[in-house]
This record gives sequence, C-alpha cells and structure tokens, in this order.
Amino acid sequence: MADNGGAQPQAPAIKMNVLNQFIRDMSFENILAQKGAQGEVEPDVNVQVNLDAKKRSTEHQFEVAIKLQVTSDNKKGGDKLFLLELDYVGLFHIEGVPEDQLHPFLLIECPRLLFPFLRRIVSDVTRDGGFPPLNLENIDFMQLYRNELARRAQTEQAQAPAN
Repeated sequence: MADNGGAQPQAPAIKMNVLNQFIRDMSFENILAQKGAQGEVEPDVNVQVNLDAKKRSTEHQFEVAIKLQVTSDNKKGGDKLFLLELDYVGLFHIEGVPEDQLHPFLLIECPRLLFPFLRRIVSDVTRDGGFPPLNLENIDFMQLYRNELARRAQTEQAQAPAN
C-alpha cells in the first residue's frame, strides 16, 4: 500500500473555458418614440431572467443561454417606454465537475461569467435606443437557481396524486 503522507485523495481539477459568446437574438423597441410622446418620463424598469443549459454534441461542451426581457413603463400614467429582449449565449468547455453538480454549475457559474458582457450590451442598446444607459444590478444566479428548484418542487407536489 502506497503512503501518500496521510493526504486525502485529490478530486480532479475543474477545467472551464469560454469557447465563444454571442447574441443569438435581440430586439429593442423604443415605444415612446413610436408614439411620438413627449414630456416628463419617470421610468419604472422590470427585468425578467430565464436560463437554459444543454449539452452539445462535442464531448465536454455545453451551451448556456441567458434570456433577458427588460420592460420600462412610465411611472406617470403607466405608458410603455421601451422593450428589450435579449438571448445571450455562451459556449463552454467544462471538465472535472461531478455529474450531480453539473446542472447547478451550468446555471450558476457560467451565467456569472457571461453577465458583465450582457450588462454592457444592455447599457449600450438602451443608450443607443434613446434612453439613459441602463446598468443592470448584479443578478444572484444562485438564488435564481434555488427559486427555480422551489418552483419545480411546488409544481410536482401540486401534480402528484393524493394518497
């Protein structure tokens, strides 16, 4: 028996590379300008985030998408100001993550890496669309993941036959 000096066996090191990132789809509508509305606006911004991850055909490669919908309404009167829809994708090479931890890794760690680029795009698009640049607050991807797990558990519980 080999003596390893009492050290615990080491887990394989996690390797993660961002292979590519890109905008799959994007739409921006300046509703305020289309209506020809003028005057004082007091924006109320609502941000919705959805995440998706899937295995690619190449070994150890995954695709992670952040789907963002940003709407802005005028606090005075509730008129729509703008709508931004963005599907931002990252392609990752990942090795060494245990199978039972892969799903949360893909939906927490990968979006964390993509977020600064997504934030810059949103800022640029809103500014170029005729509004002050919108700098998104940090998104807690861990909490987003936990909320989705809780939502799924509630749905499964509601659909389970009563005994």
